[in-house]
Amino acid sequence: MGNIIHTTRLVKTFGTTTAVDNLDLTVSQGEIYGLLGPNGAGKTTVIRILSSLLVPTSGEAYVLEKRVPDKSIASTIGYMPQETALDLGLRVDEILEFYGEIFGLSASTITRKKNELLKFVDLEAWRRTLIANLSGGMKHRVSLACALIHDPCLLFLDEPTVGVDPELRFTFWDHFHALKEKGATVLITTHYMDEARRCDRIGFIRKGRIIAEGSPSDLLEKTGTTSLEDAFVEFSRQKVAP
Repeated sequence: MGNIIHTTRLVKTFGTTTAVDNLDLTVSQGEIYGLLGPNGAGKTTVIRILSSLLVPTSGEAYVLEKRVPDKSIASTIGYMPQETALDLGLRVDEILEFYGEIFGLSASTITRKKNELLKFVDLEAWRRTLIANLSGGMKHRVSLACALIHDPCLLFLDEPTVGVDPELRFTFWDHFHALKEKGATVLITTHYMDEARRCDRIGFIRKGRIIAEGSPSDLLEKTGTTSLEDAFVEFSRQKVAP
C-alpha cells in the first residue's frame, strides 16, 4: 500500500511554545491510525497541519502526494474538528445539504447521503431541529456527518466520539472499519483506550514527538502490560530524547 500521509521533521511553534517537534509520521492507504497522547501533546496541531489549516514552521508534510498546505486536497479529505464549528442558525438537514452543495454533489446524491448519515449518527428524529438547540454530543454527531457527506478517501477525525454514548461509539467504529474496507484511510485522535484497540496502528505522542508506535498488540508487548492504559502510562513516563 502507498503512503497517504508522510511527514519529515515536522515542526510547529506558537511563539516560544513548540507544539510539534521534529515529527516523522507515515500512514498507509487503507489504514486506521490513532494518535494518542495527553492534552497539549500536539495531536490537534498535527491534524490541522495535515488538513492544510495550519502552516508548519519547518519540515515537510505530504498528504495524497501533495505537499501541504494545499487547498486542492479539500475535496478528497474529510475533517472533523474537536470543537464543532457549525452554523447555529441552520437545521440539521440544512447543514448537511449545505456541505453537500459545497462539495458539488447532485441534489439526488445529497438527499441520499443526508438520509443515510442522519440514520448513521442517530439524528433522524432531529433532522428539522436547529443546530443551536442540540446538545453538545448531538452537535458532535452532526459534525461527523458533515465530514462524511462527500465520501472522502481520507478522514481526519479529532476526538470524533466525545460526548457520544458507548453503543453509538461502537457503531461509529464499525463504520470507520467499513470505510477502511472500501480503501479509505483514517487518522484519528482519541483518549478512549477501548477505541484505540481498534486502530491498525497507534502513535503515542508526547511534547510534539511520537515516542512509541506500533499495533496495539506490539505496544502491549513492548511494555509488558496487559492494557493500553498501562502501556500509555509507561510510554508517557519516558523522557523525550533531546
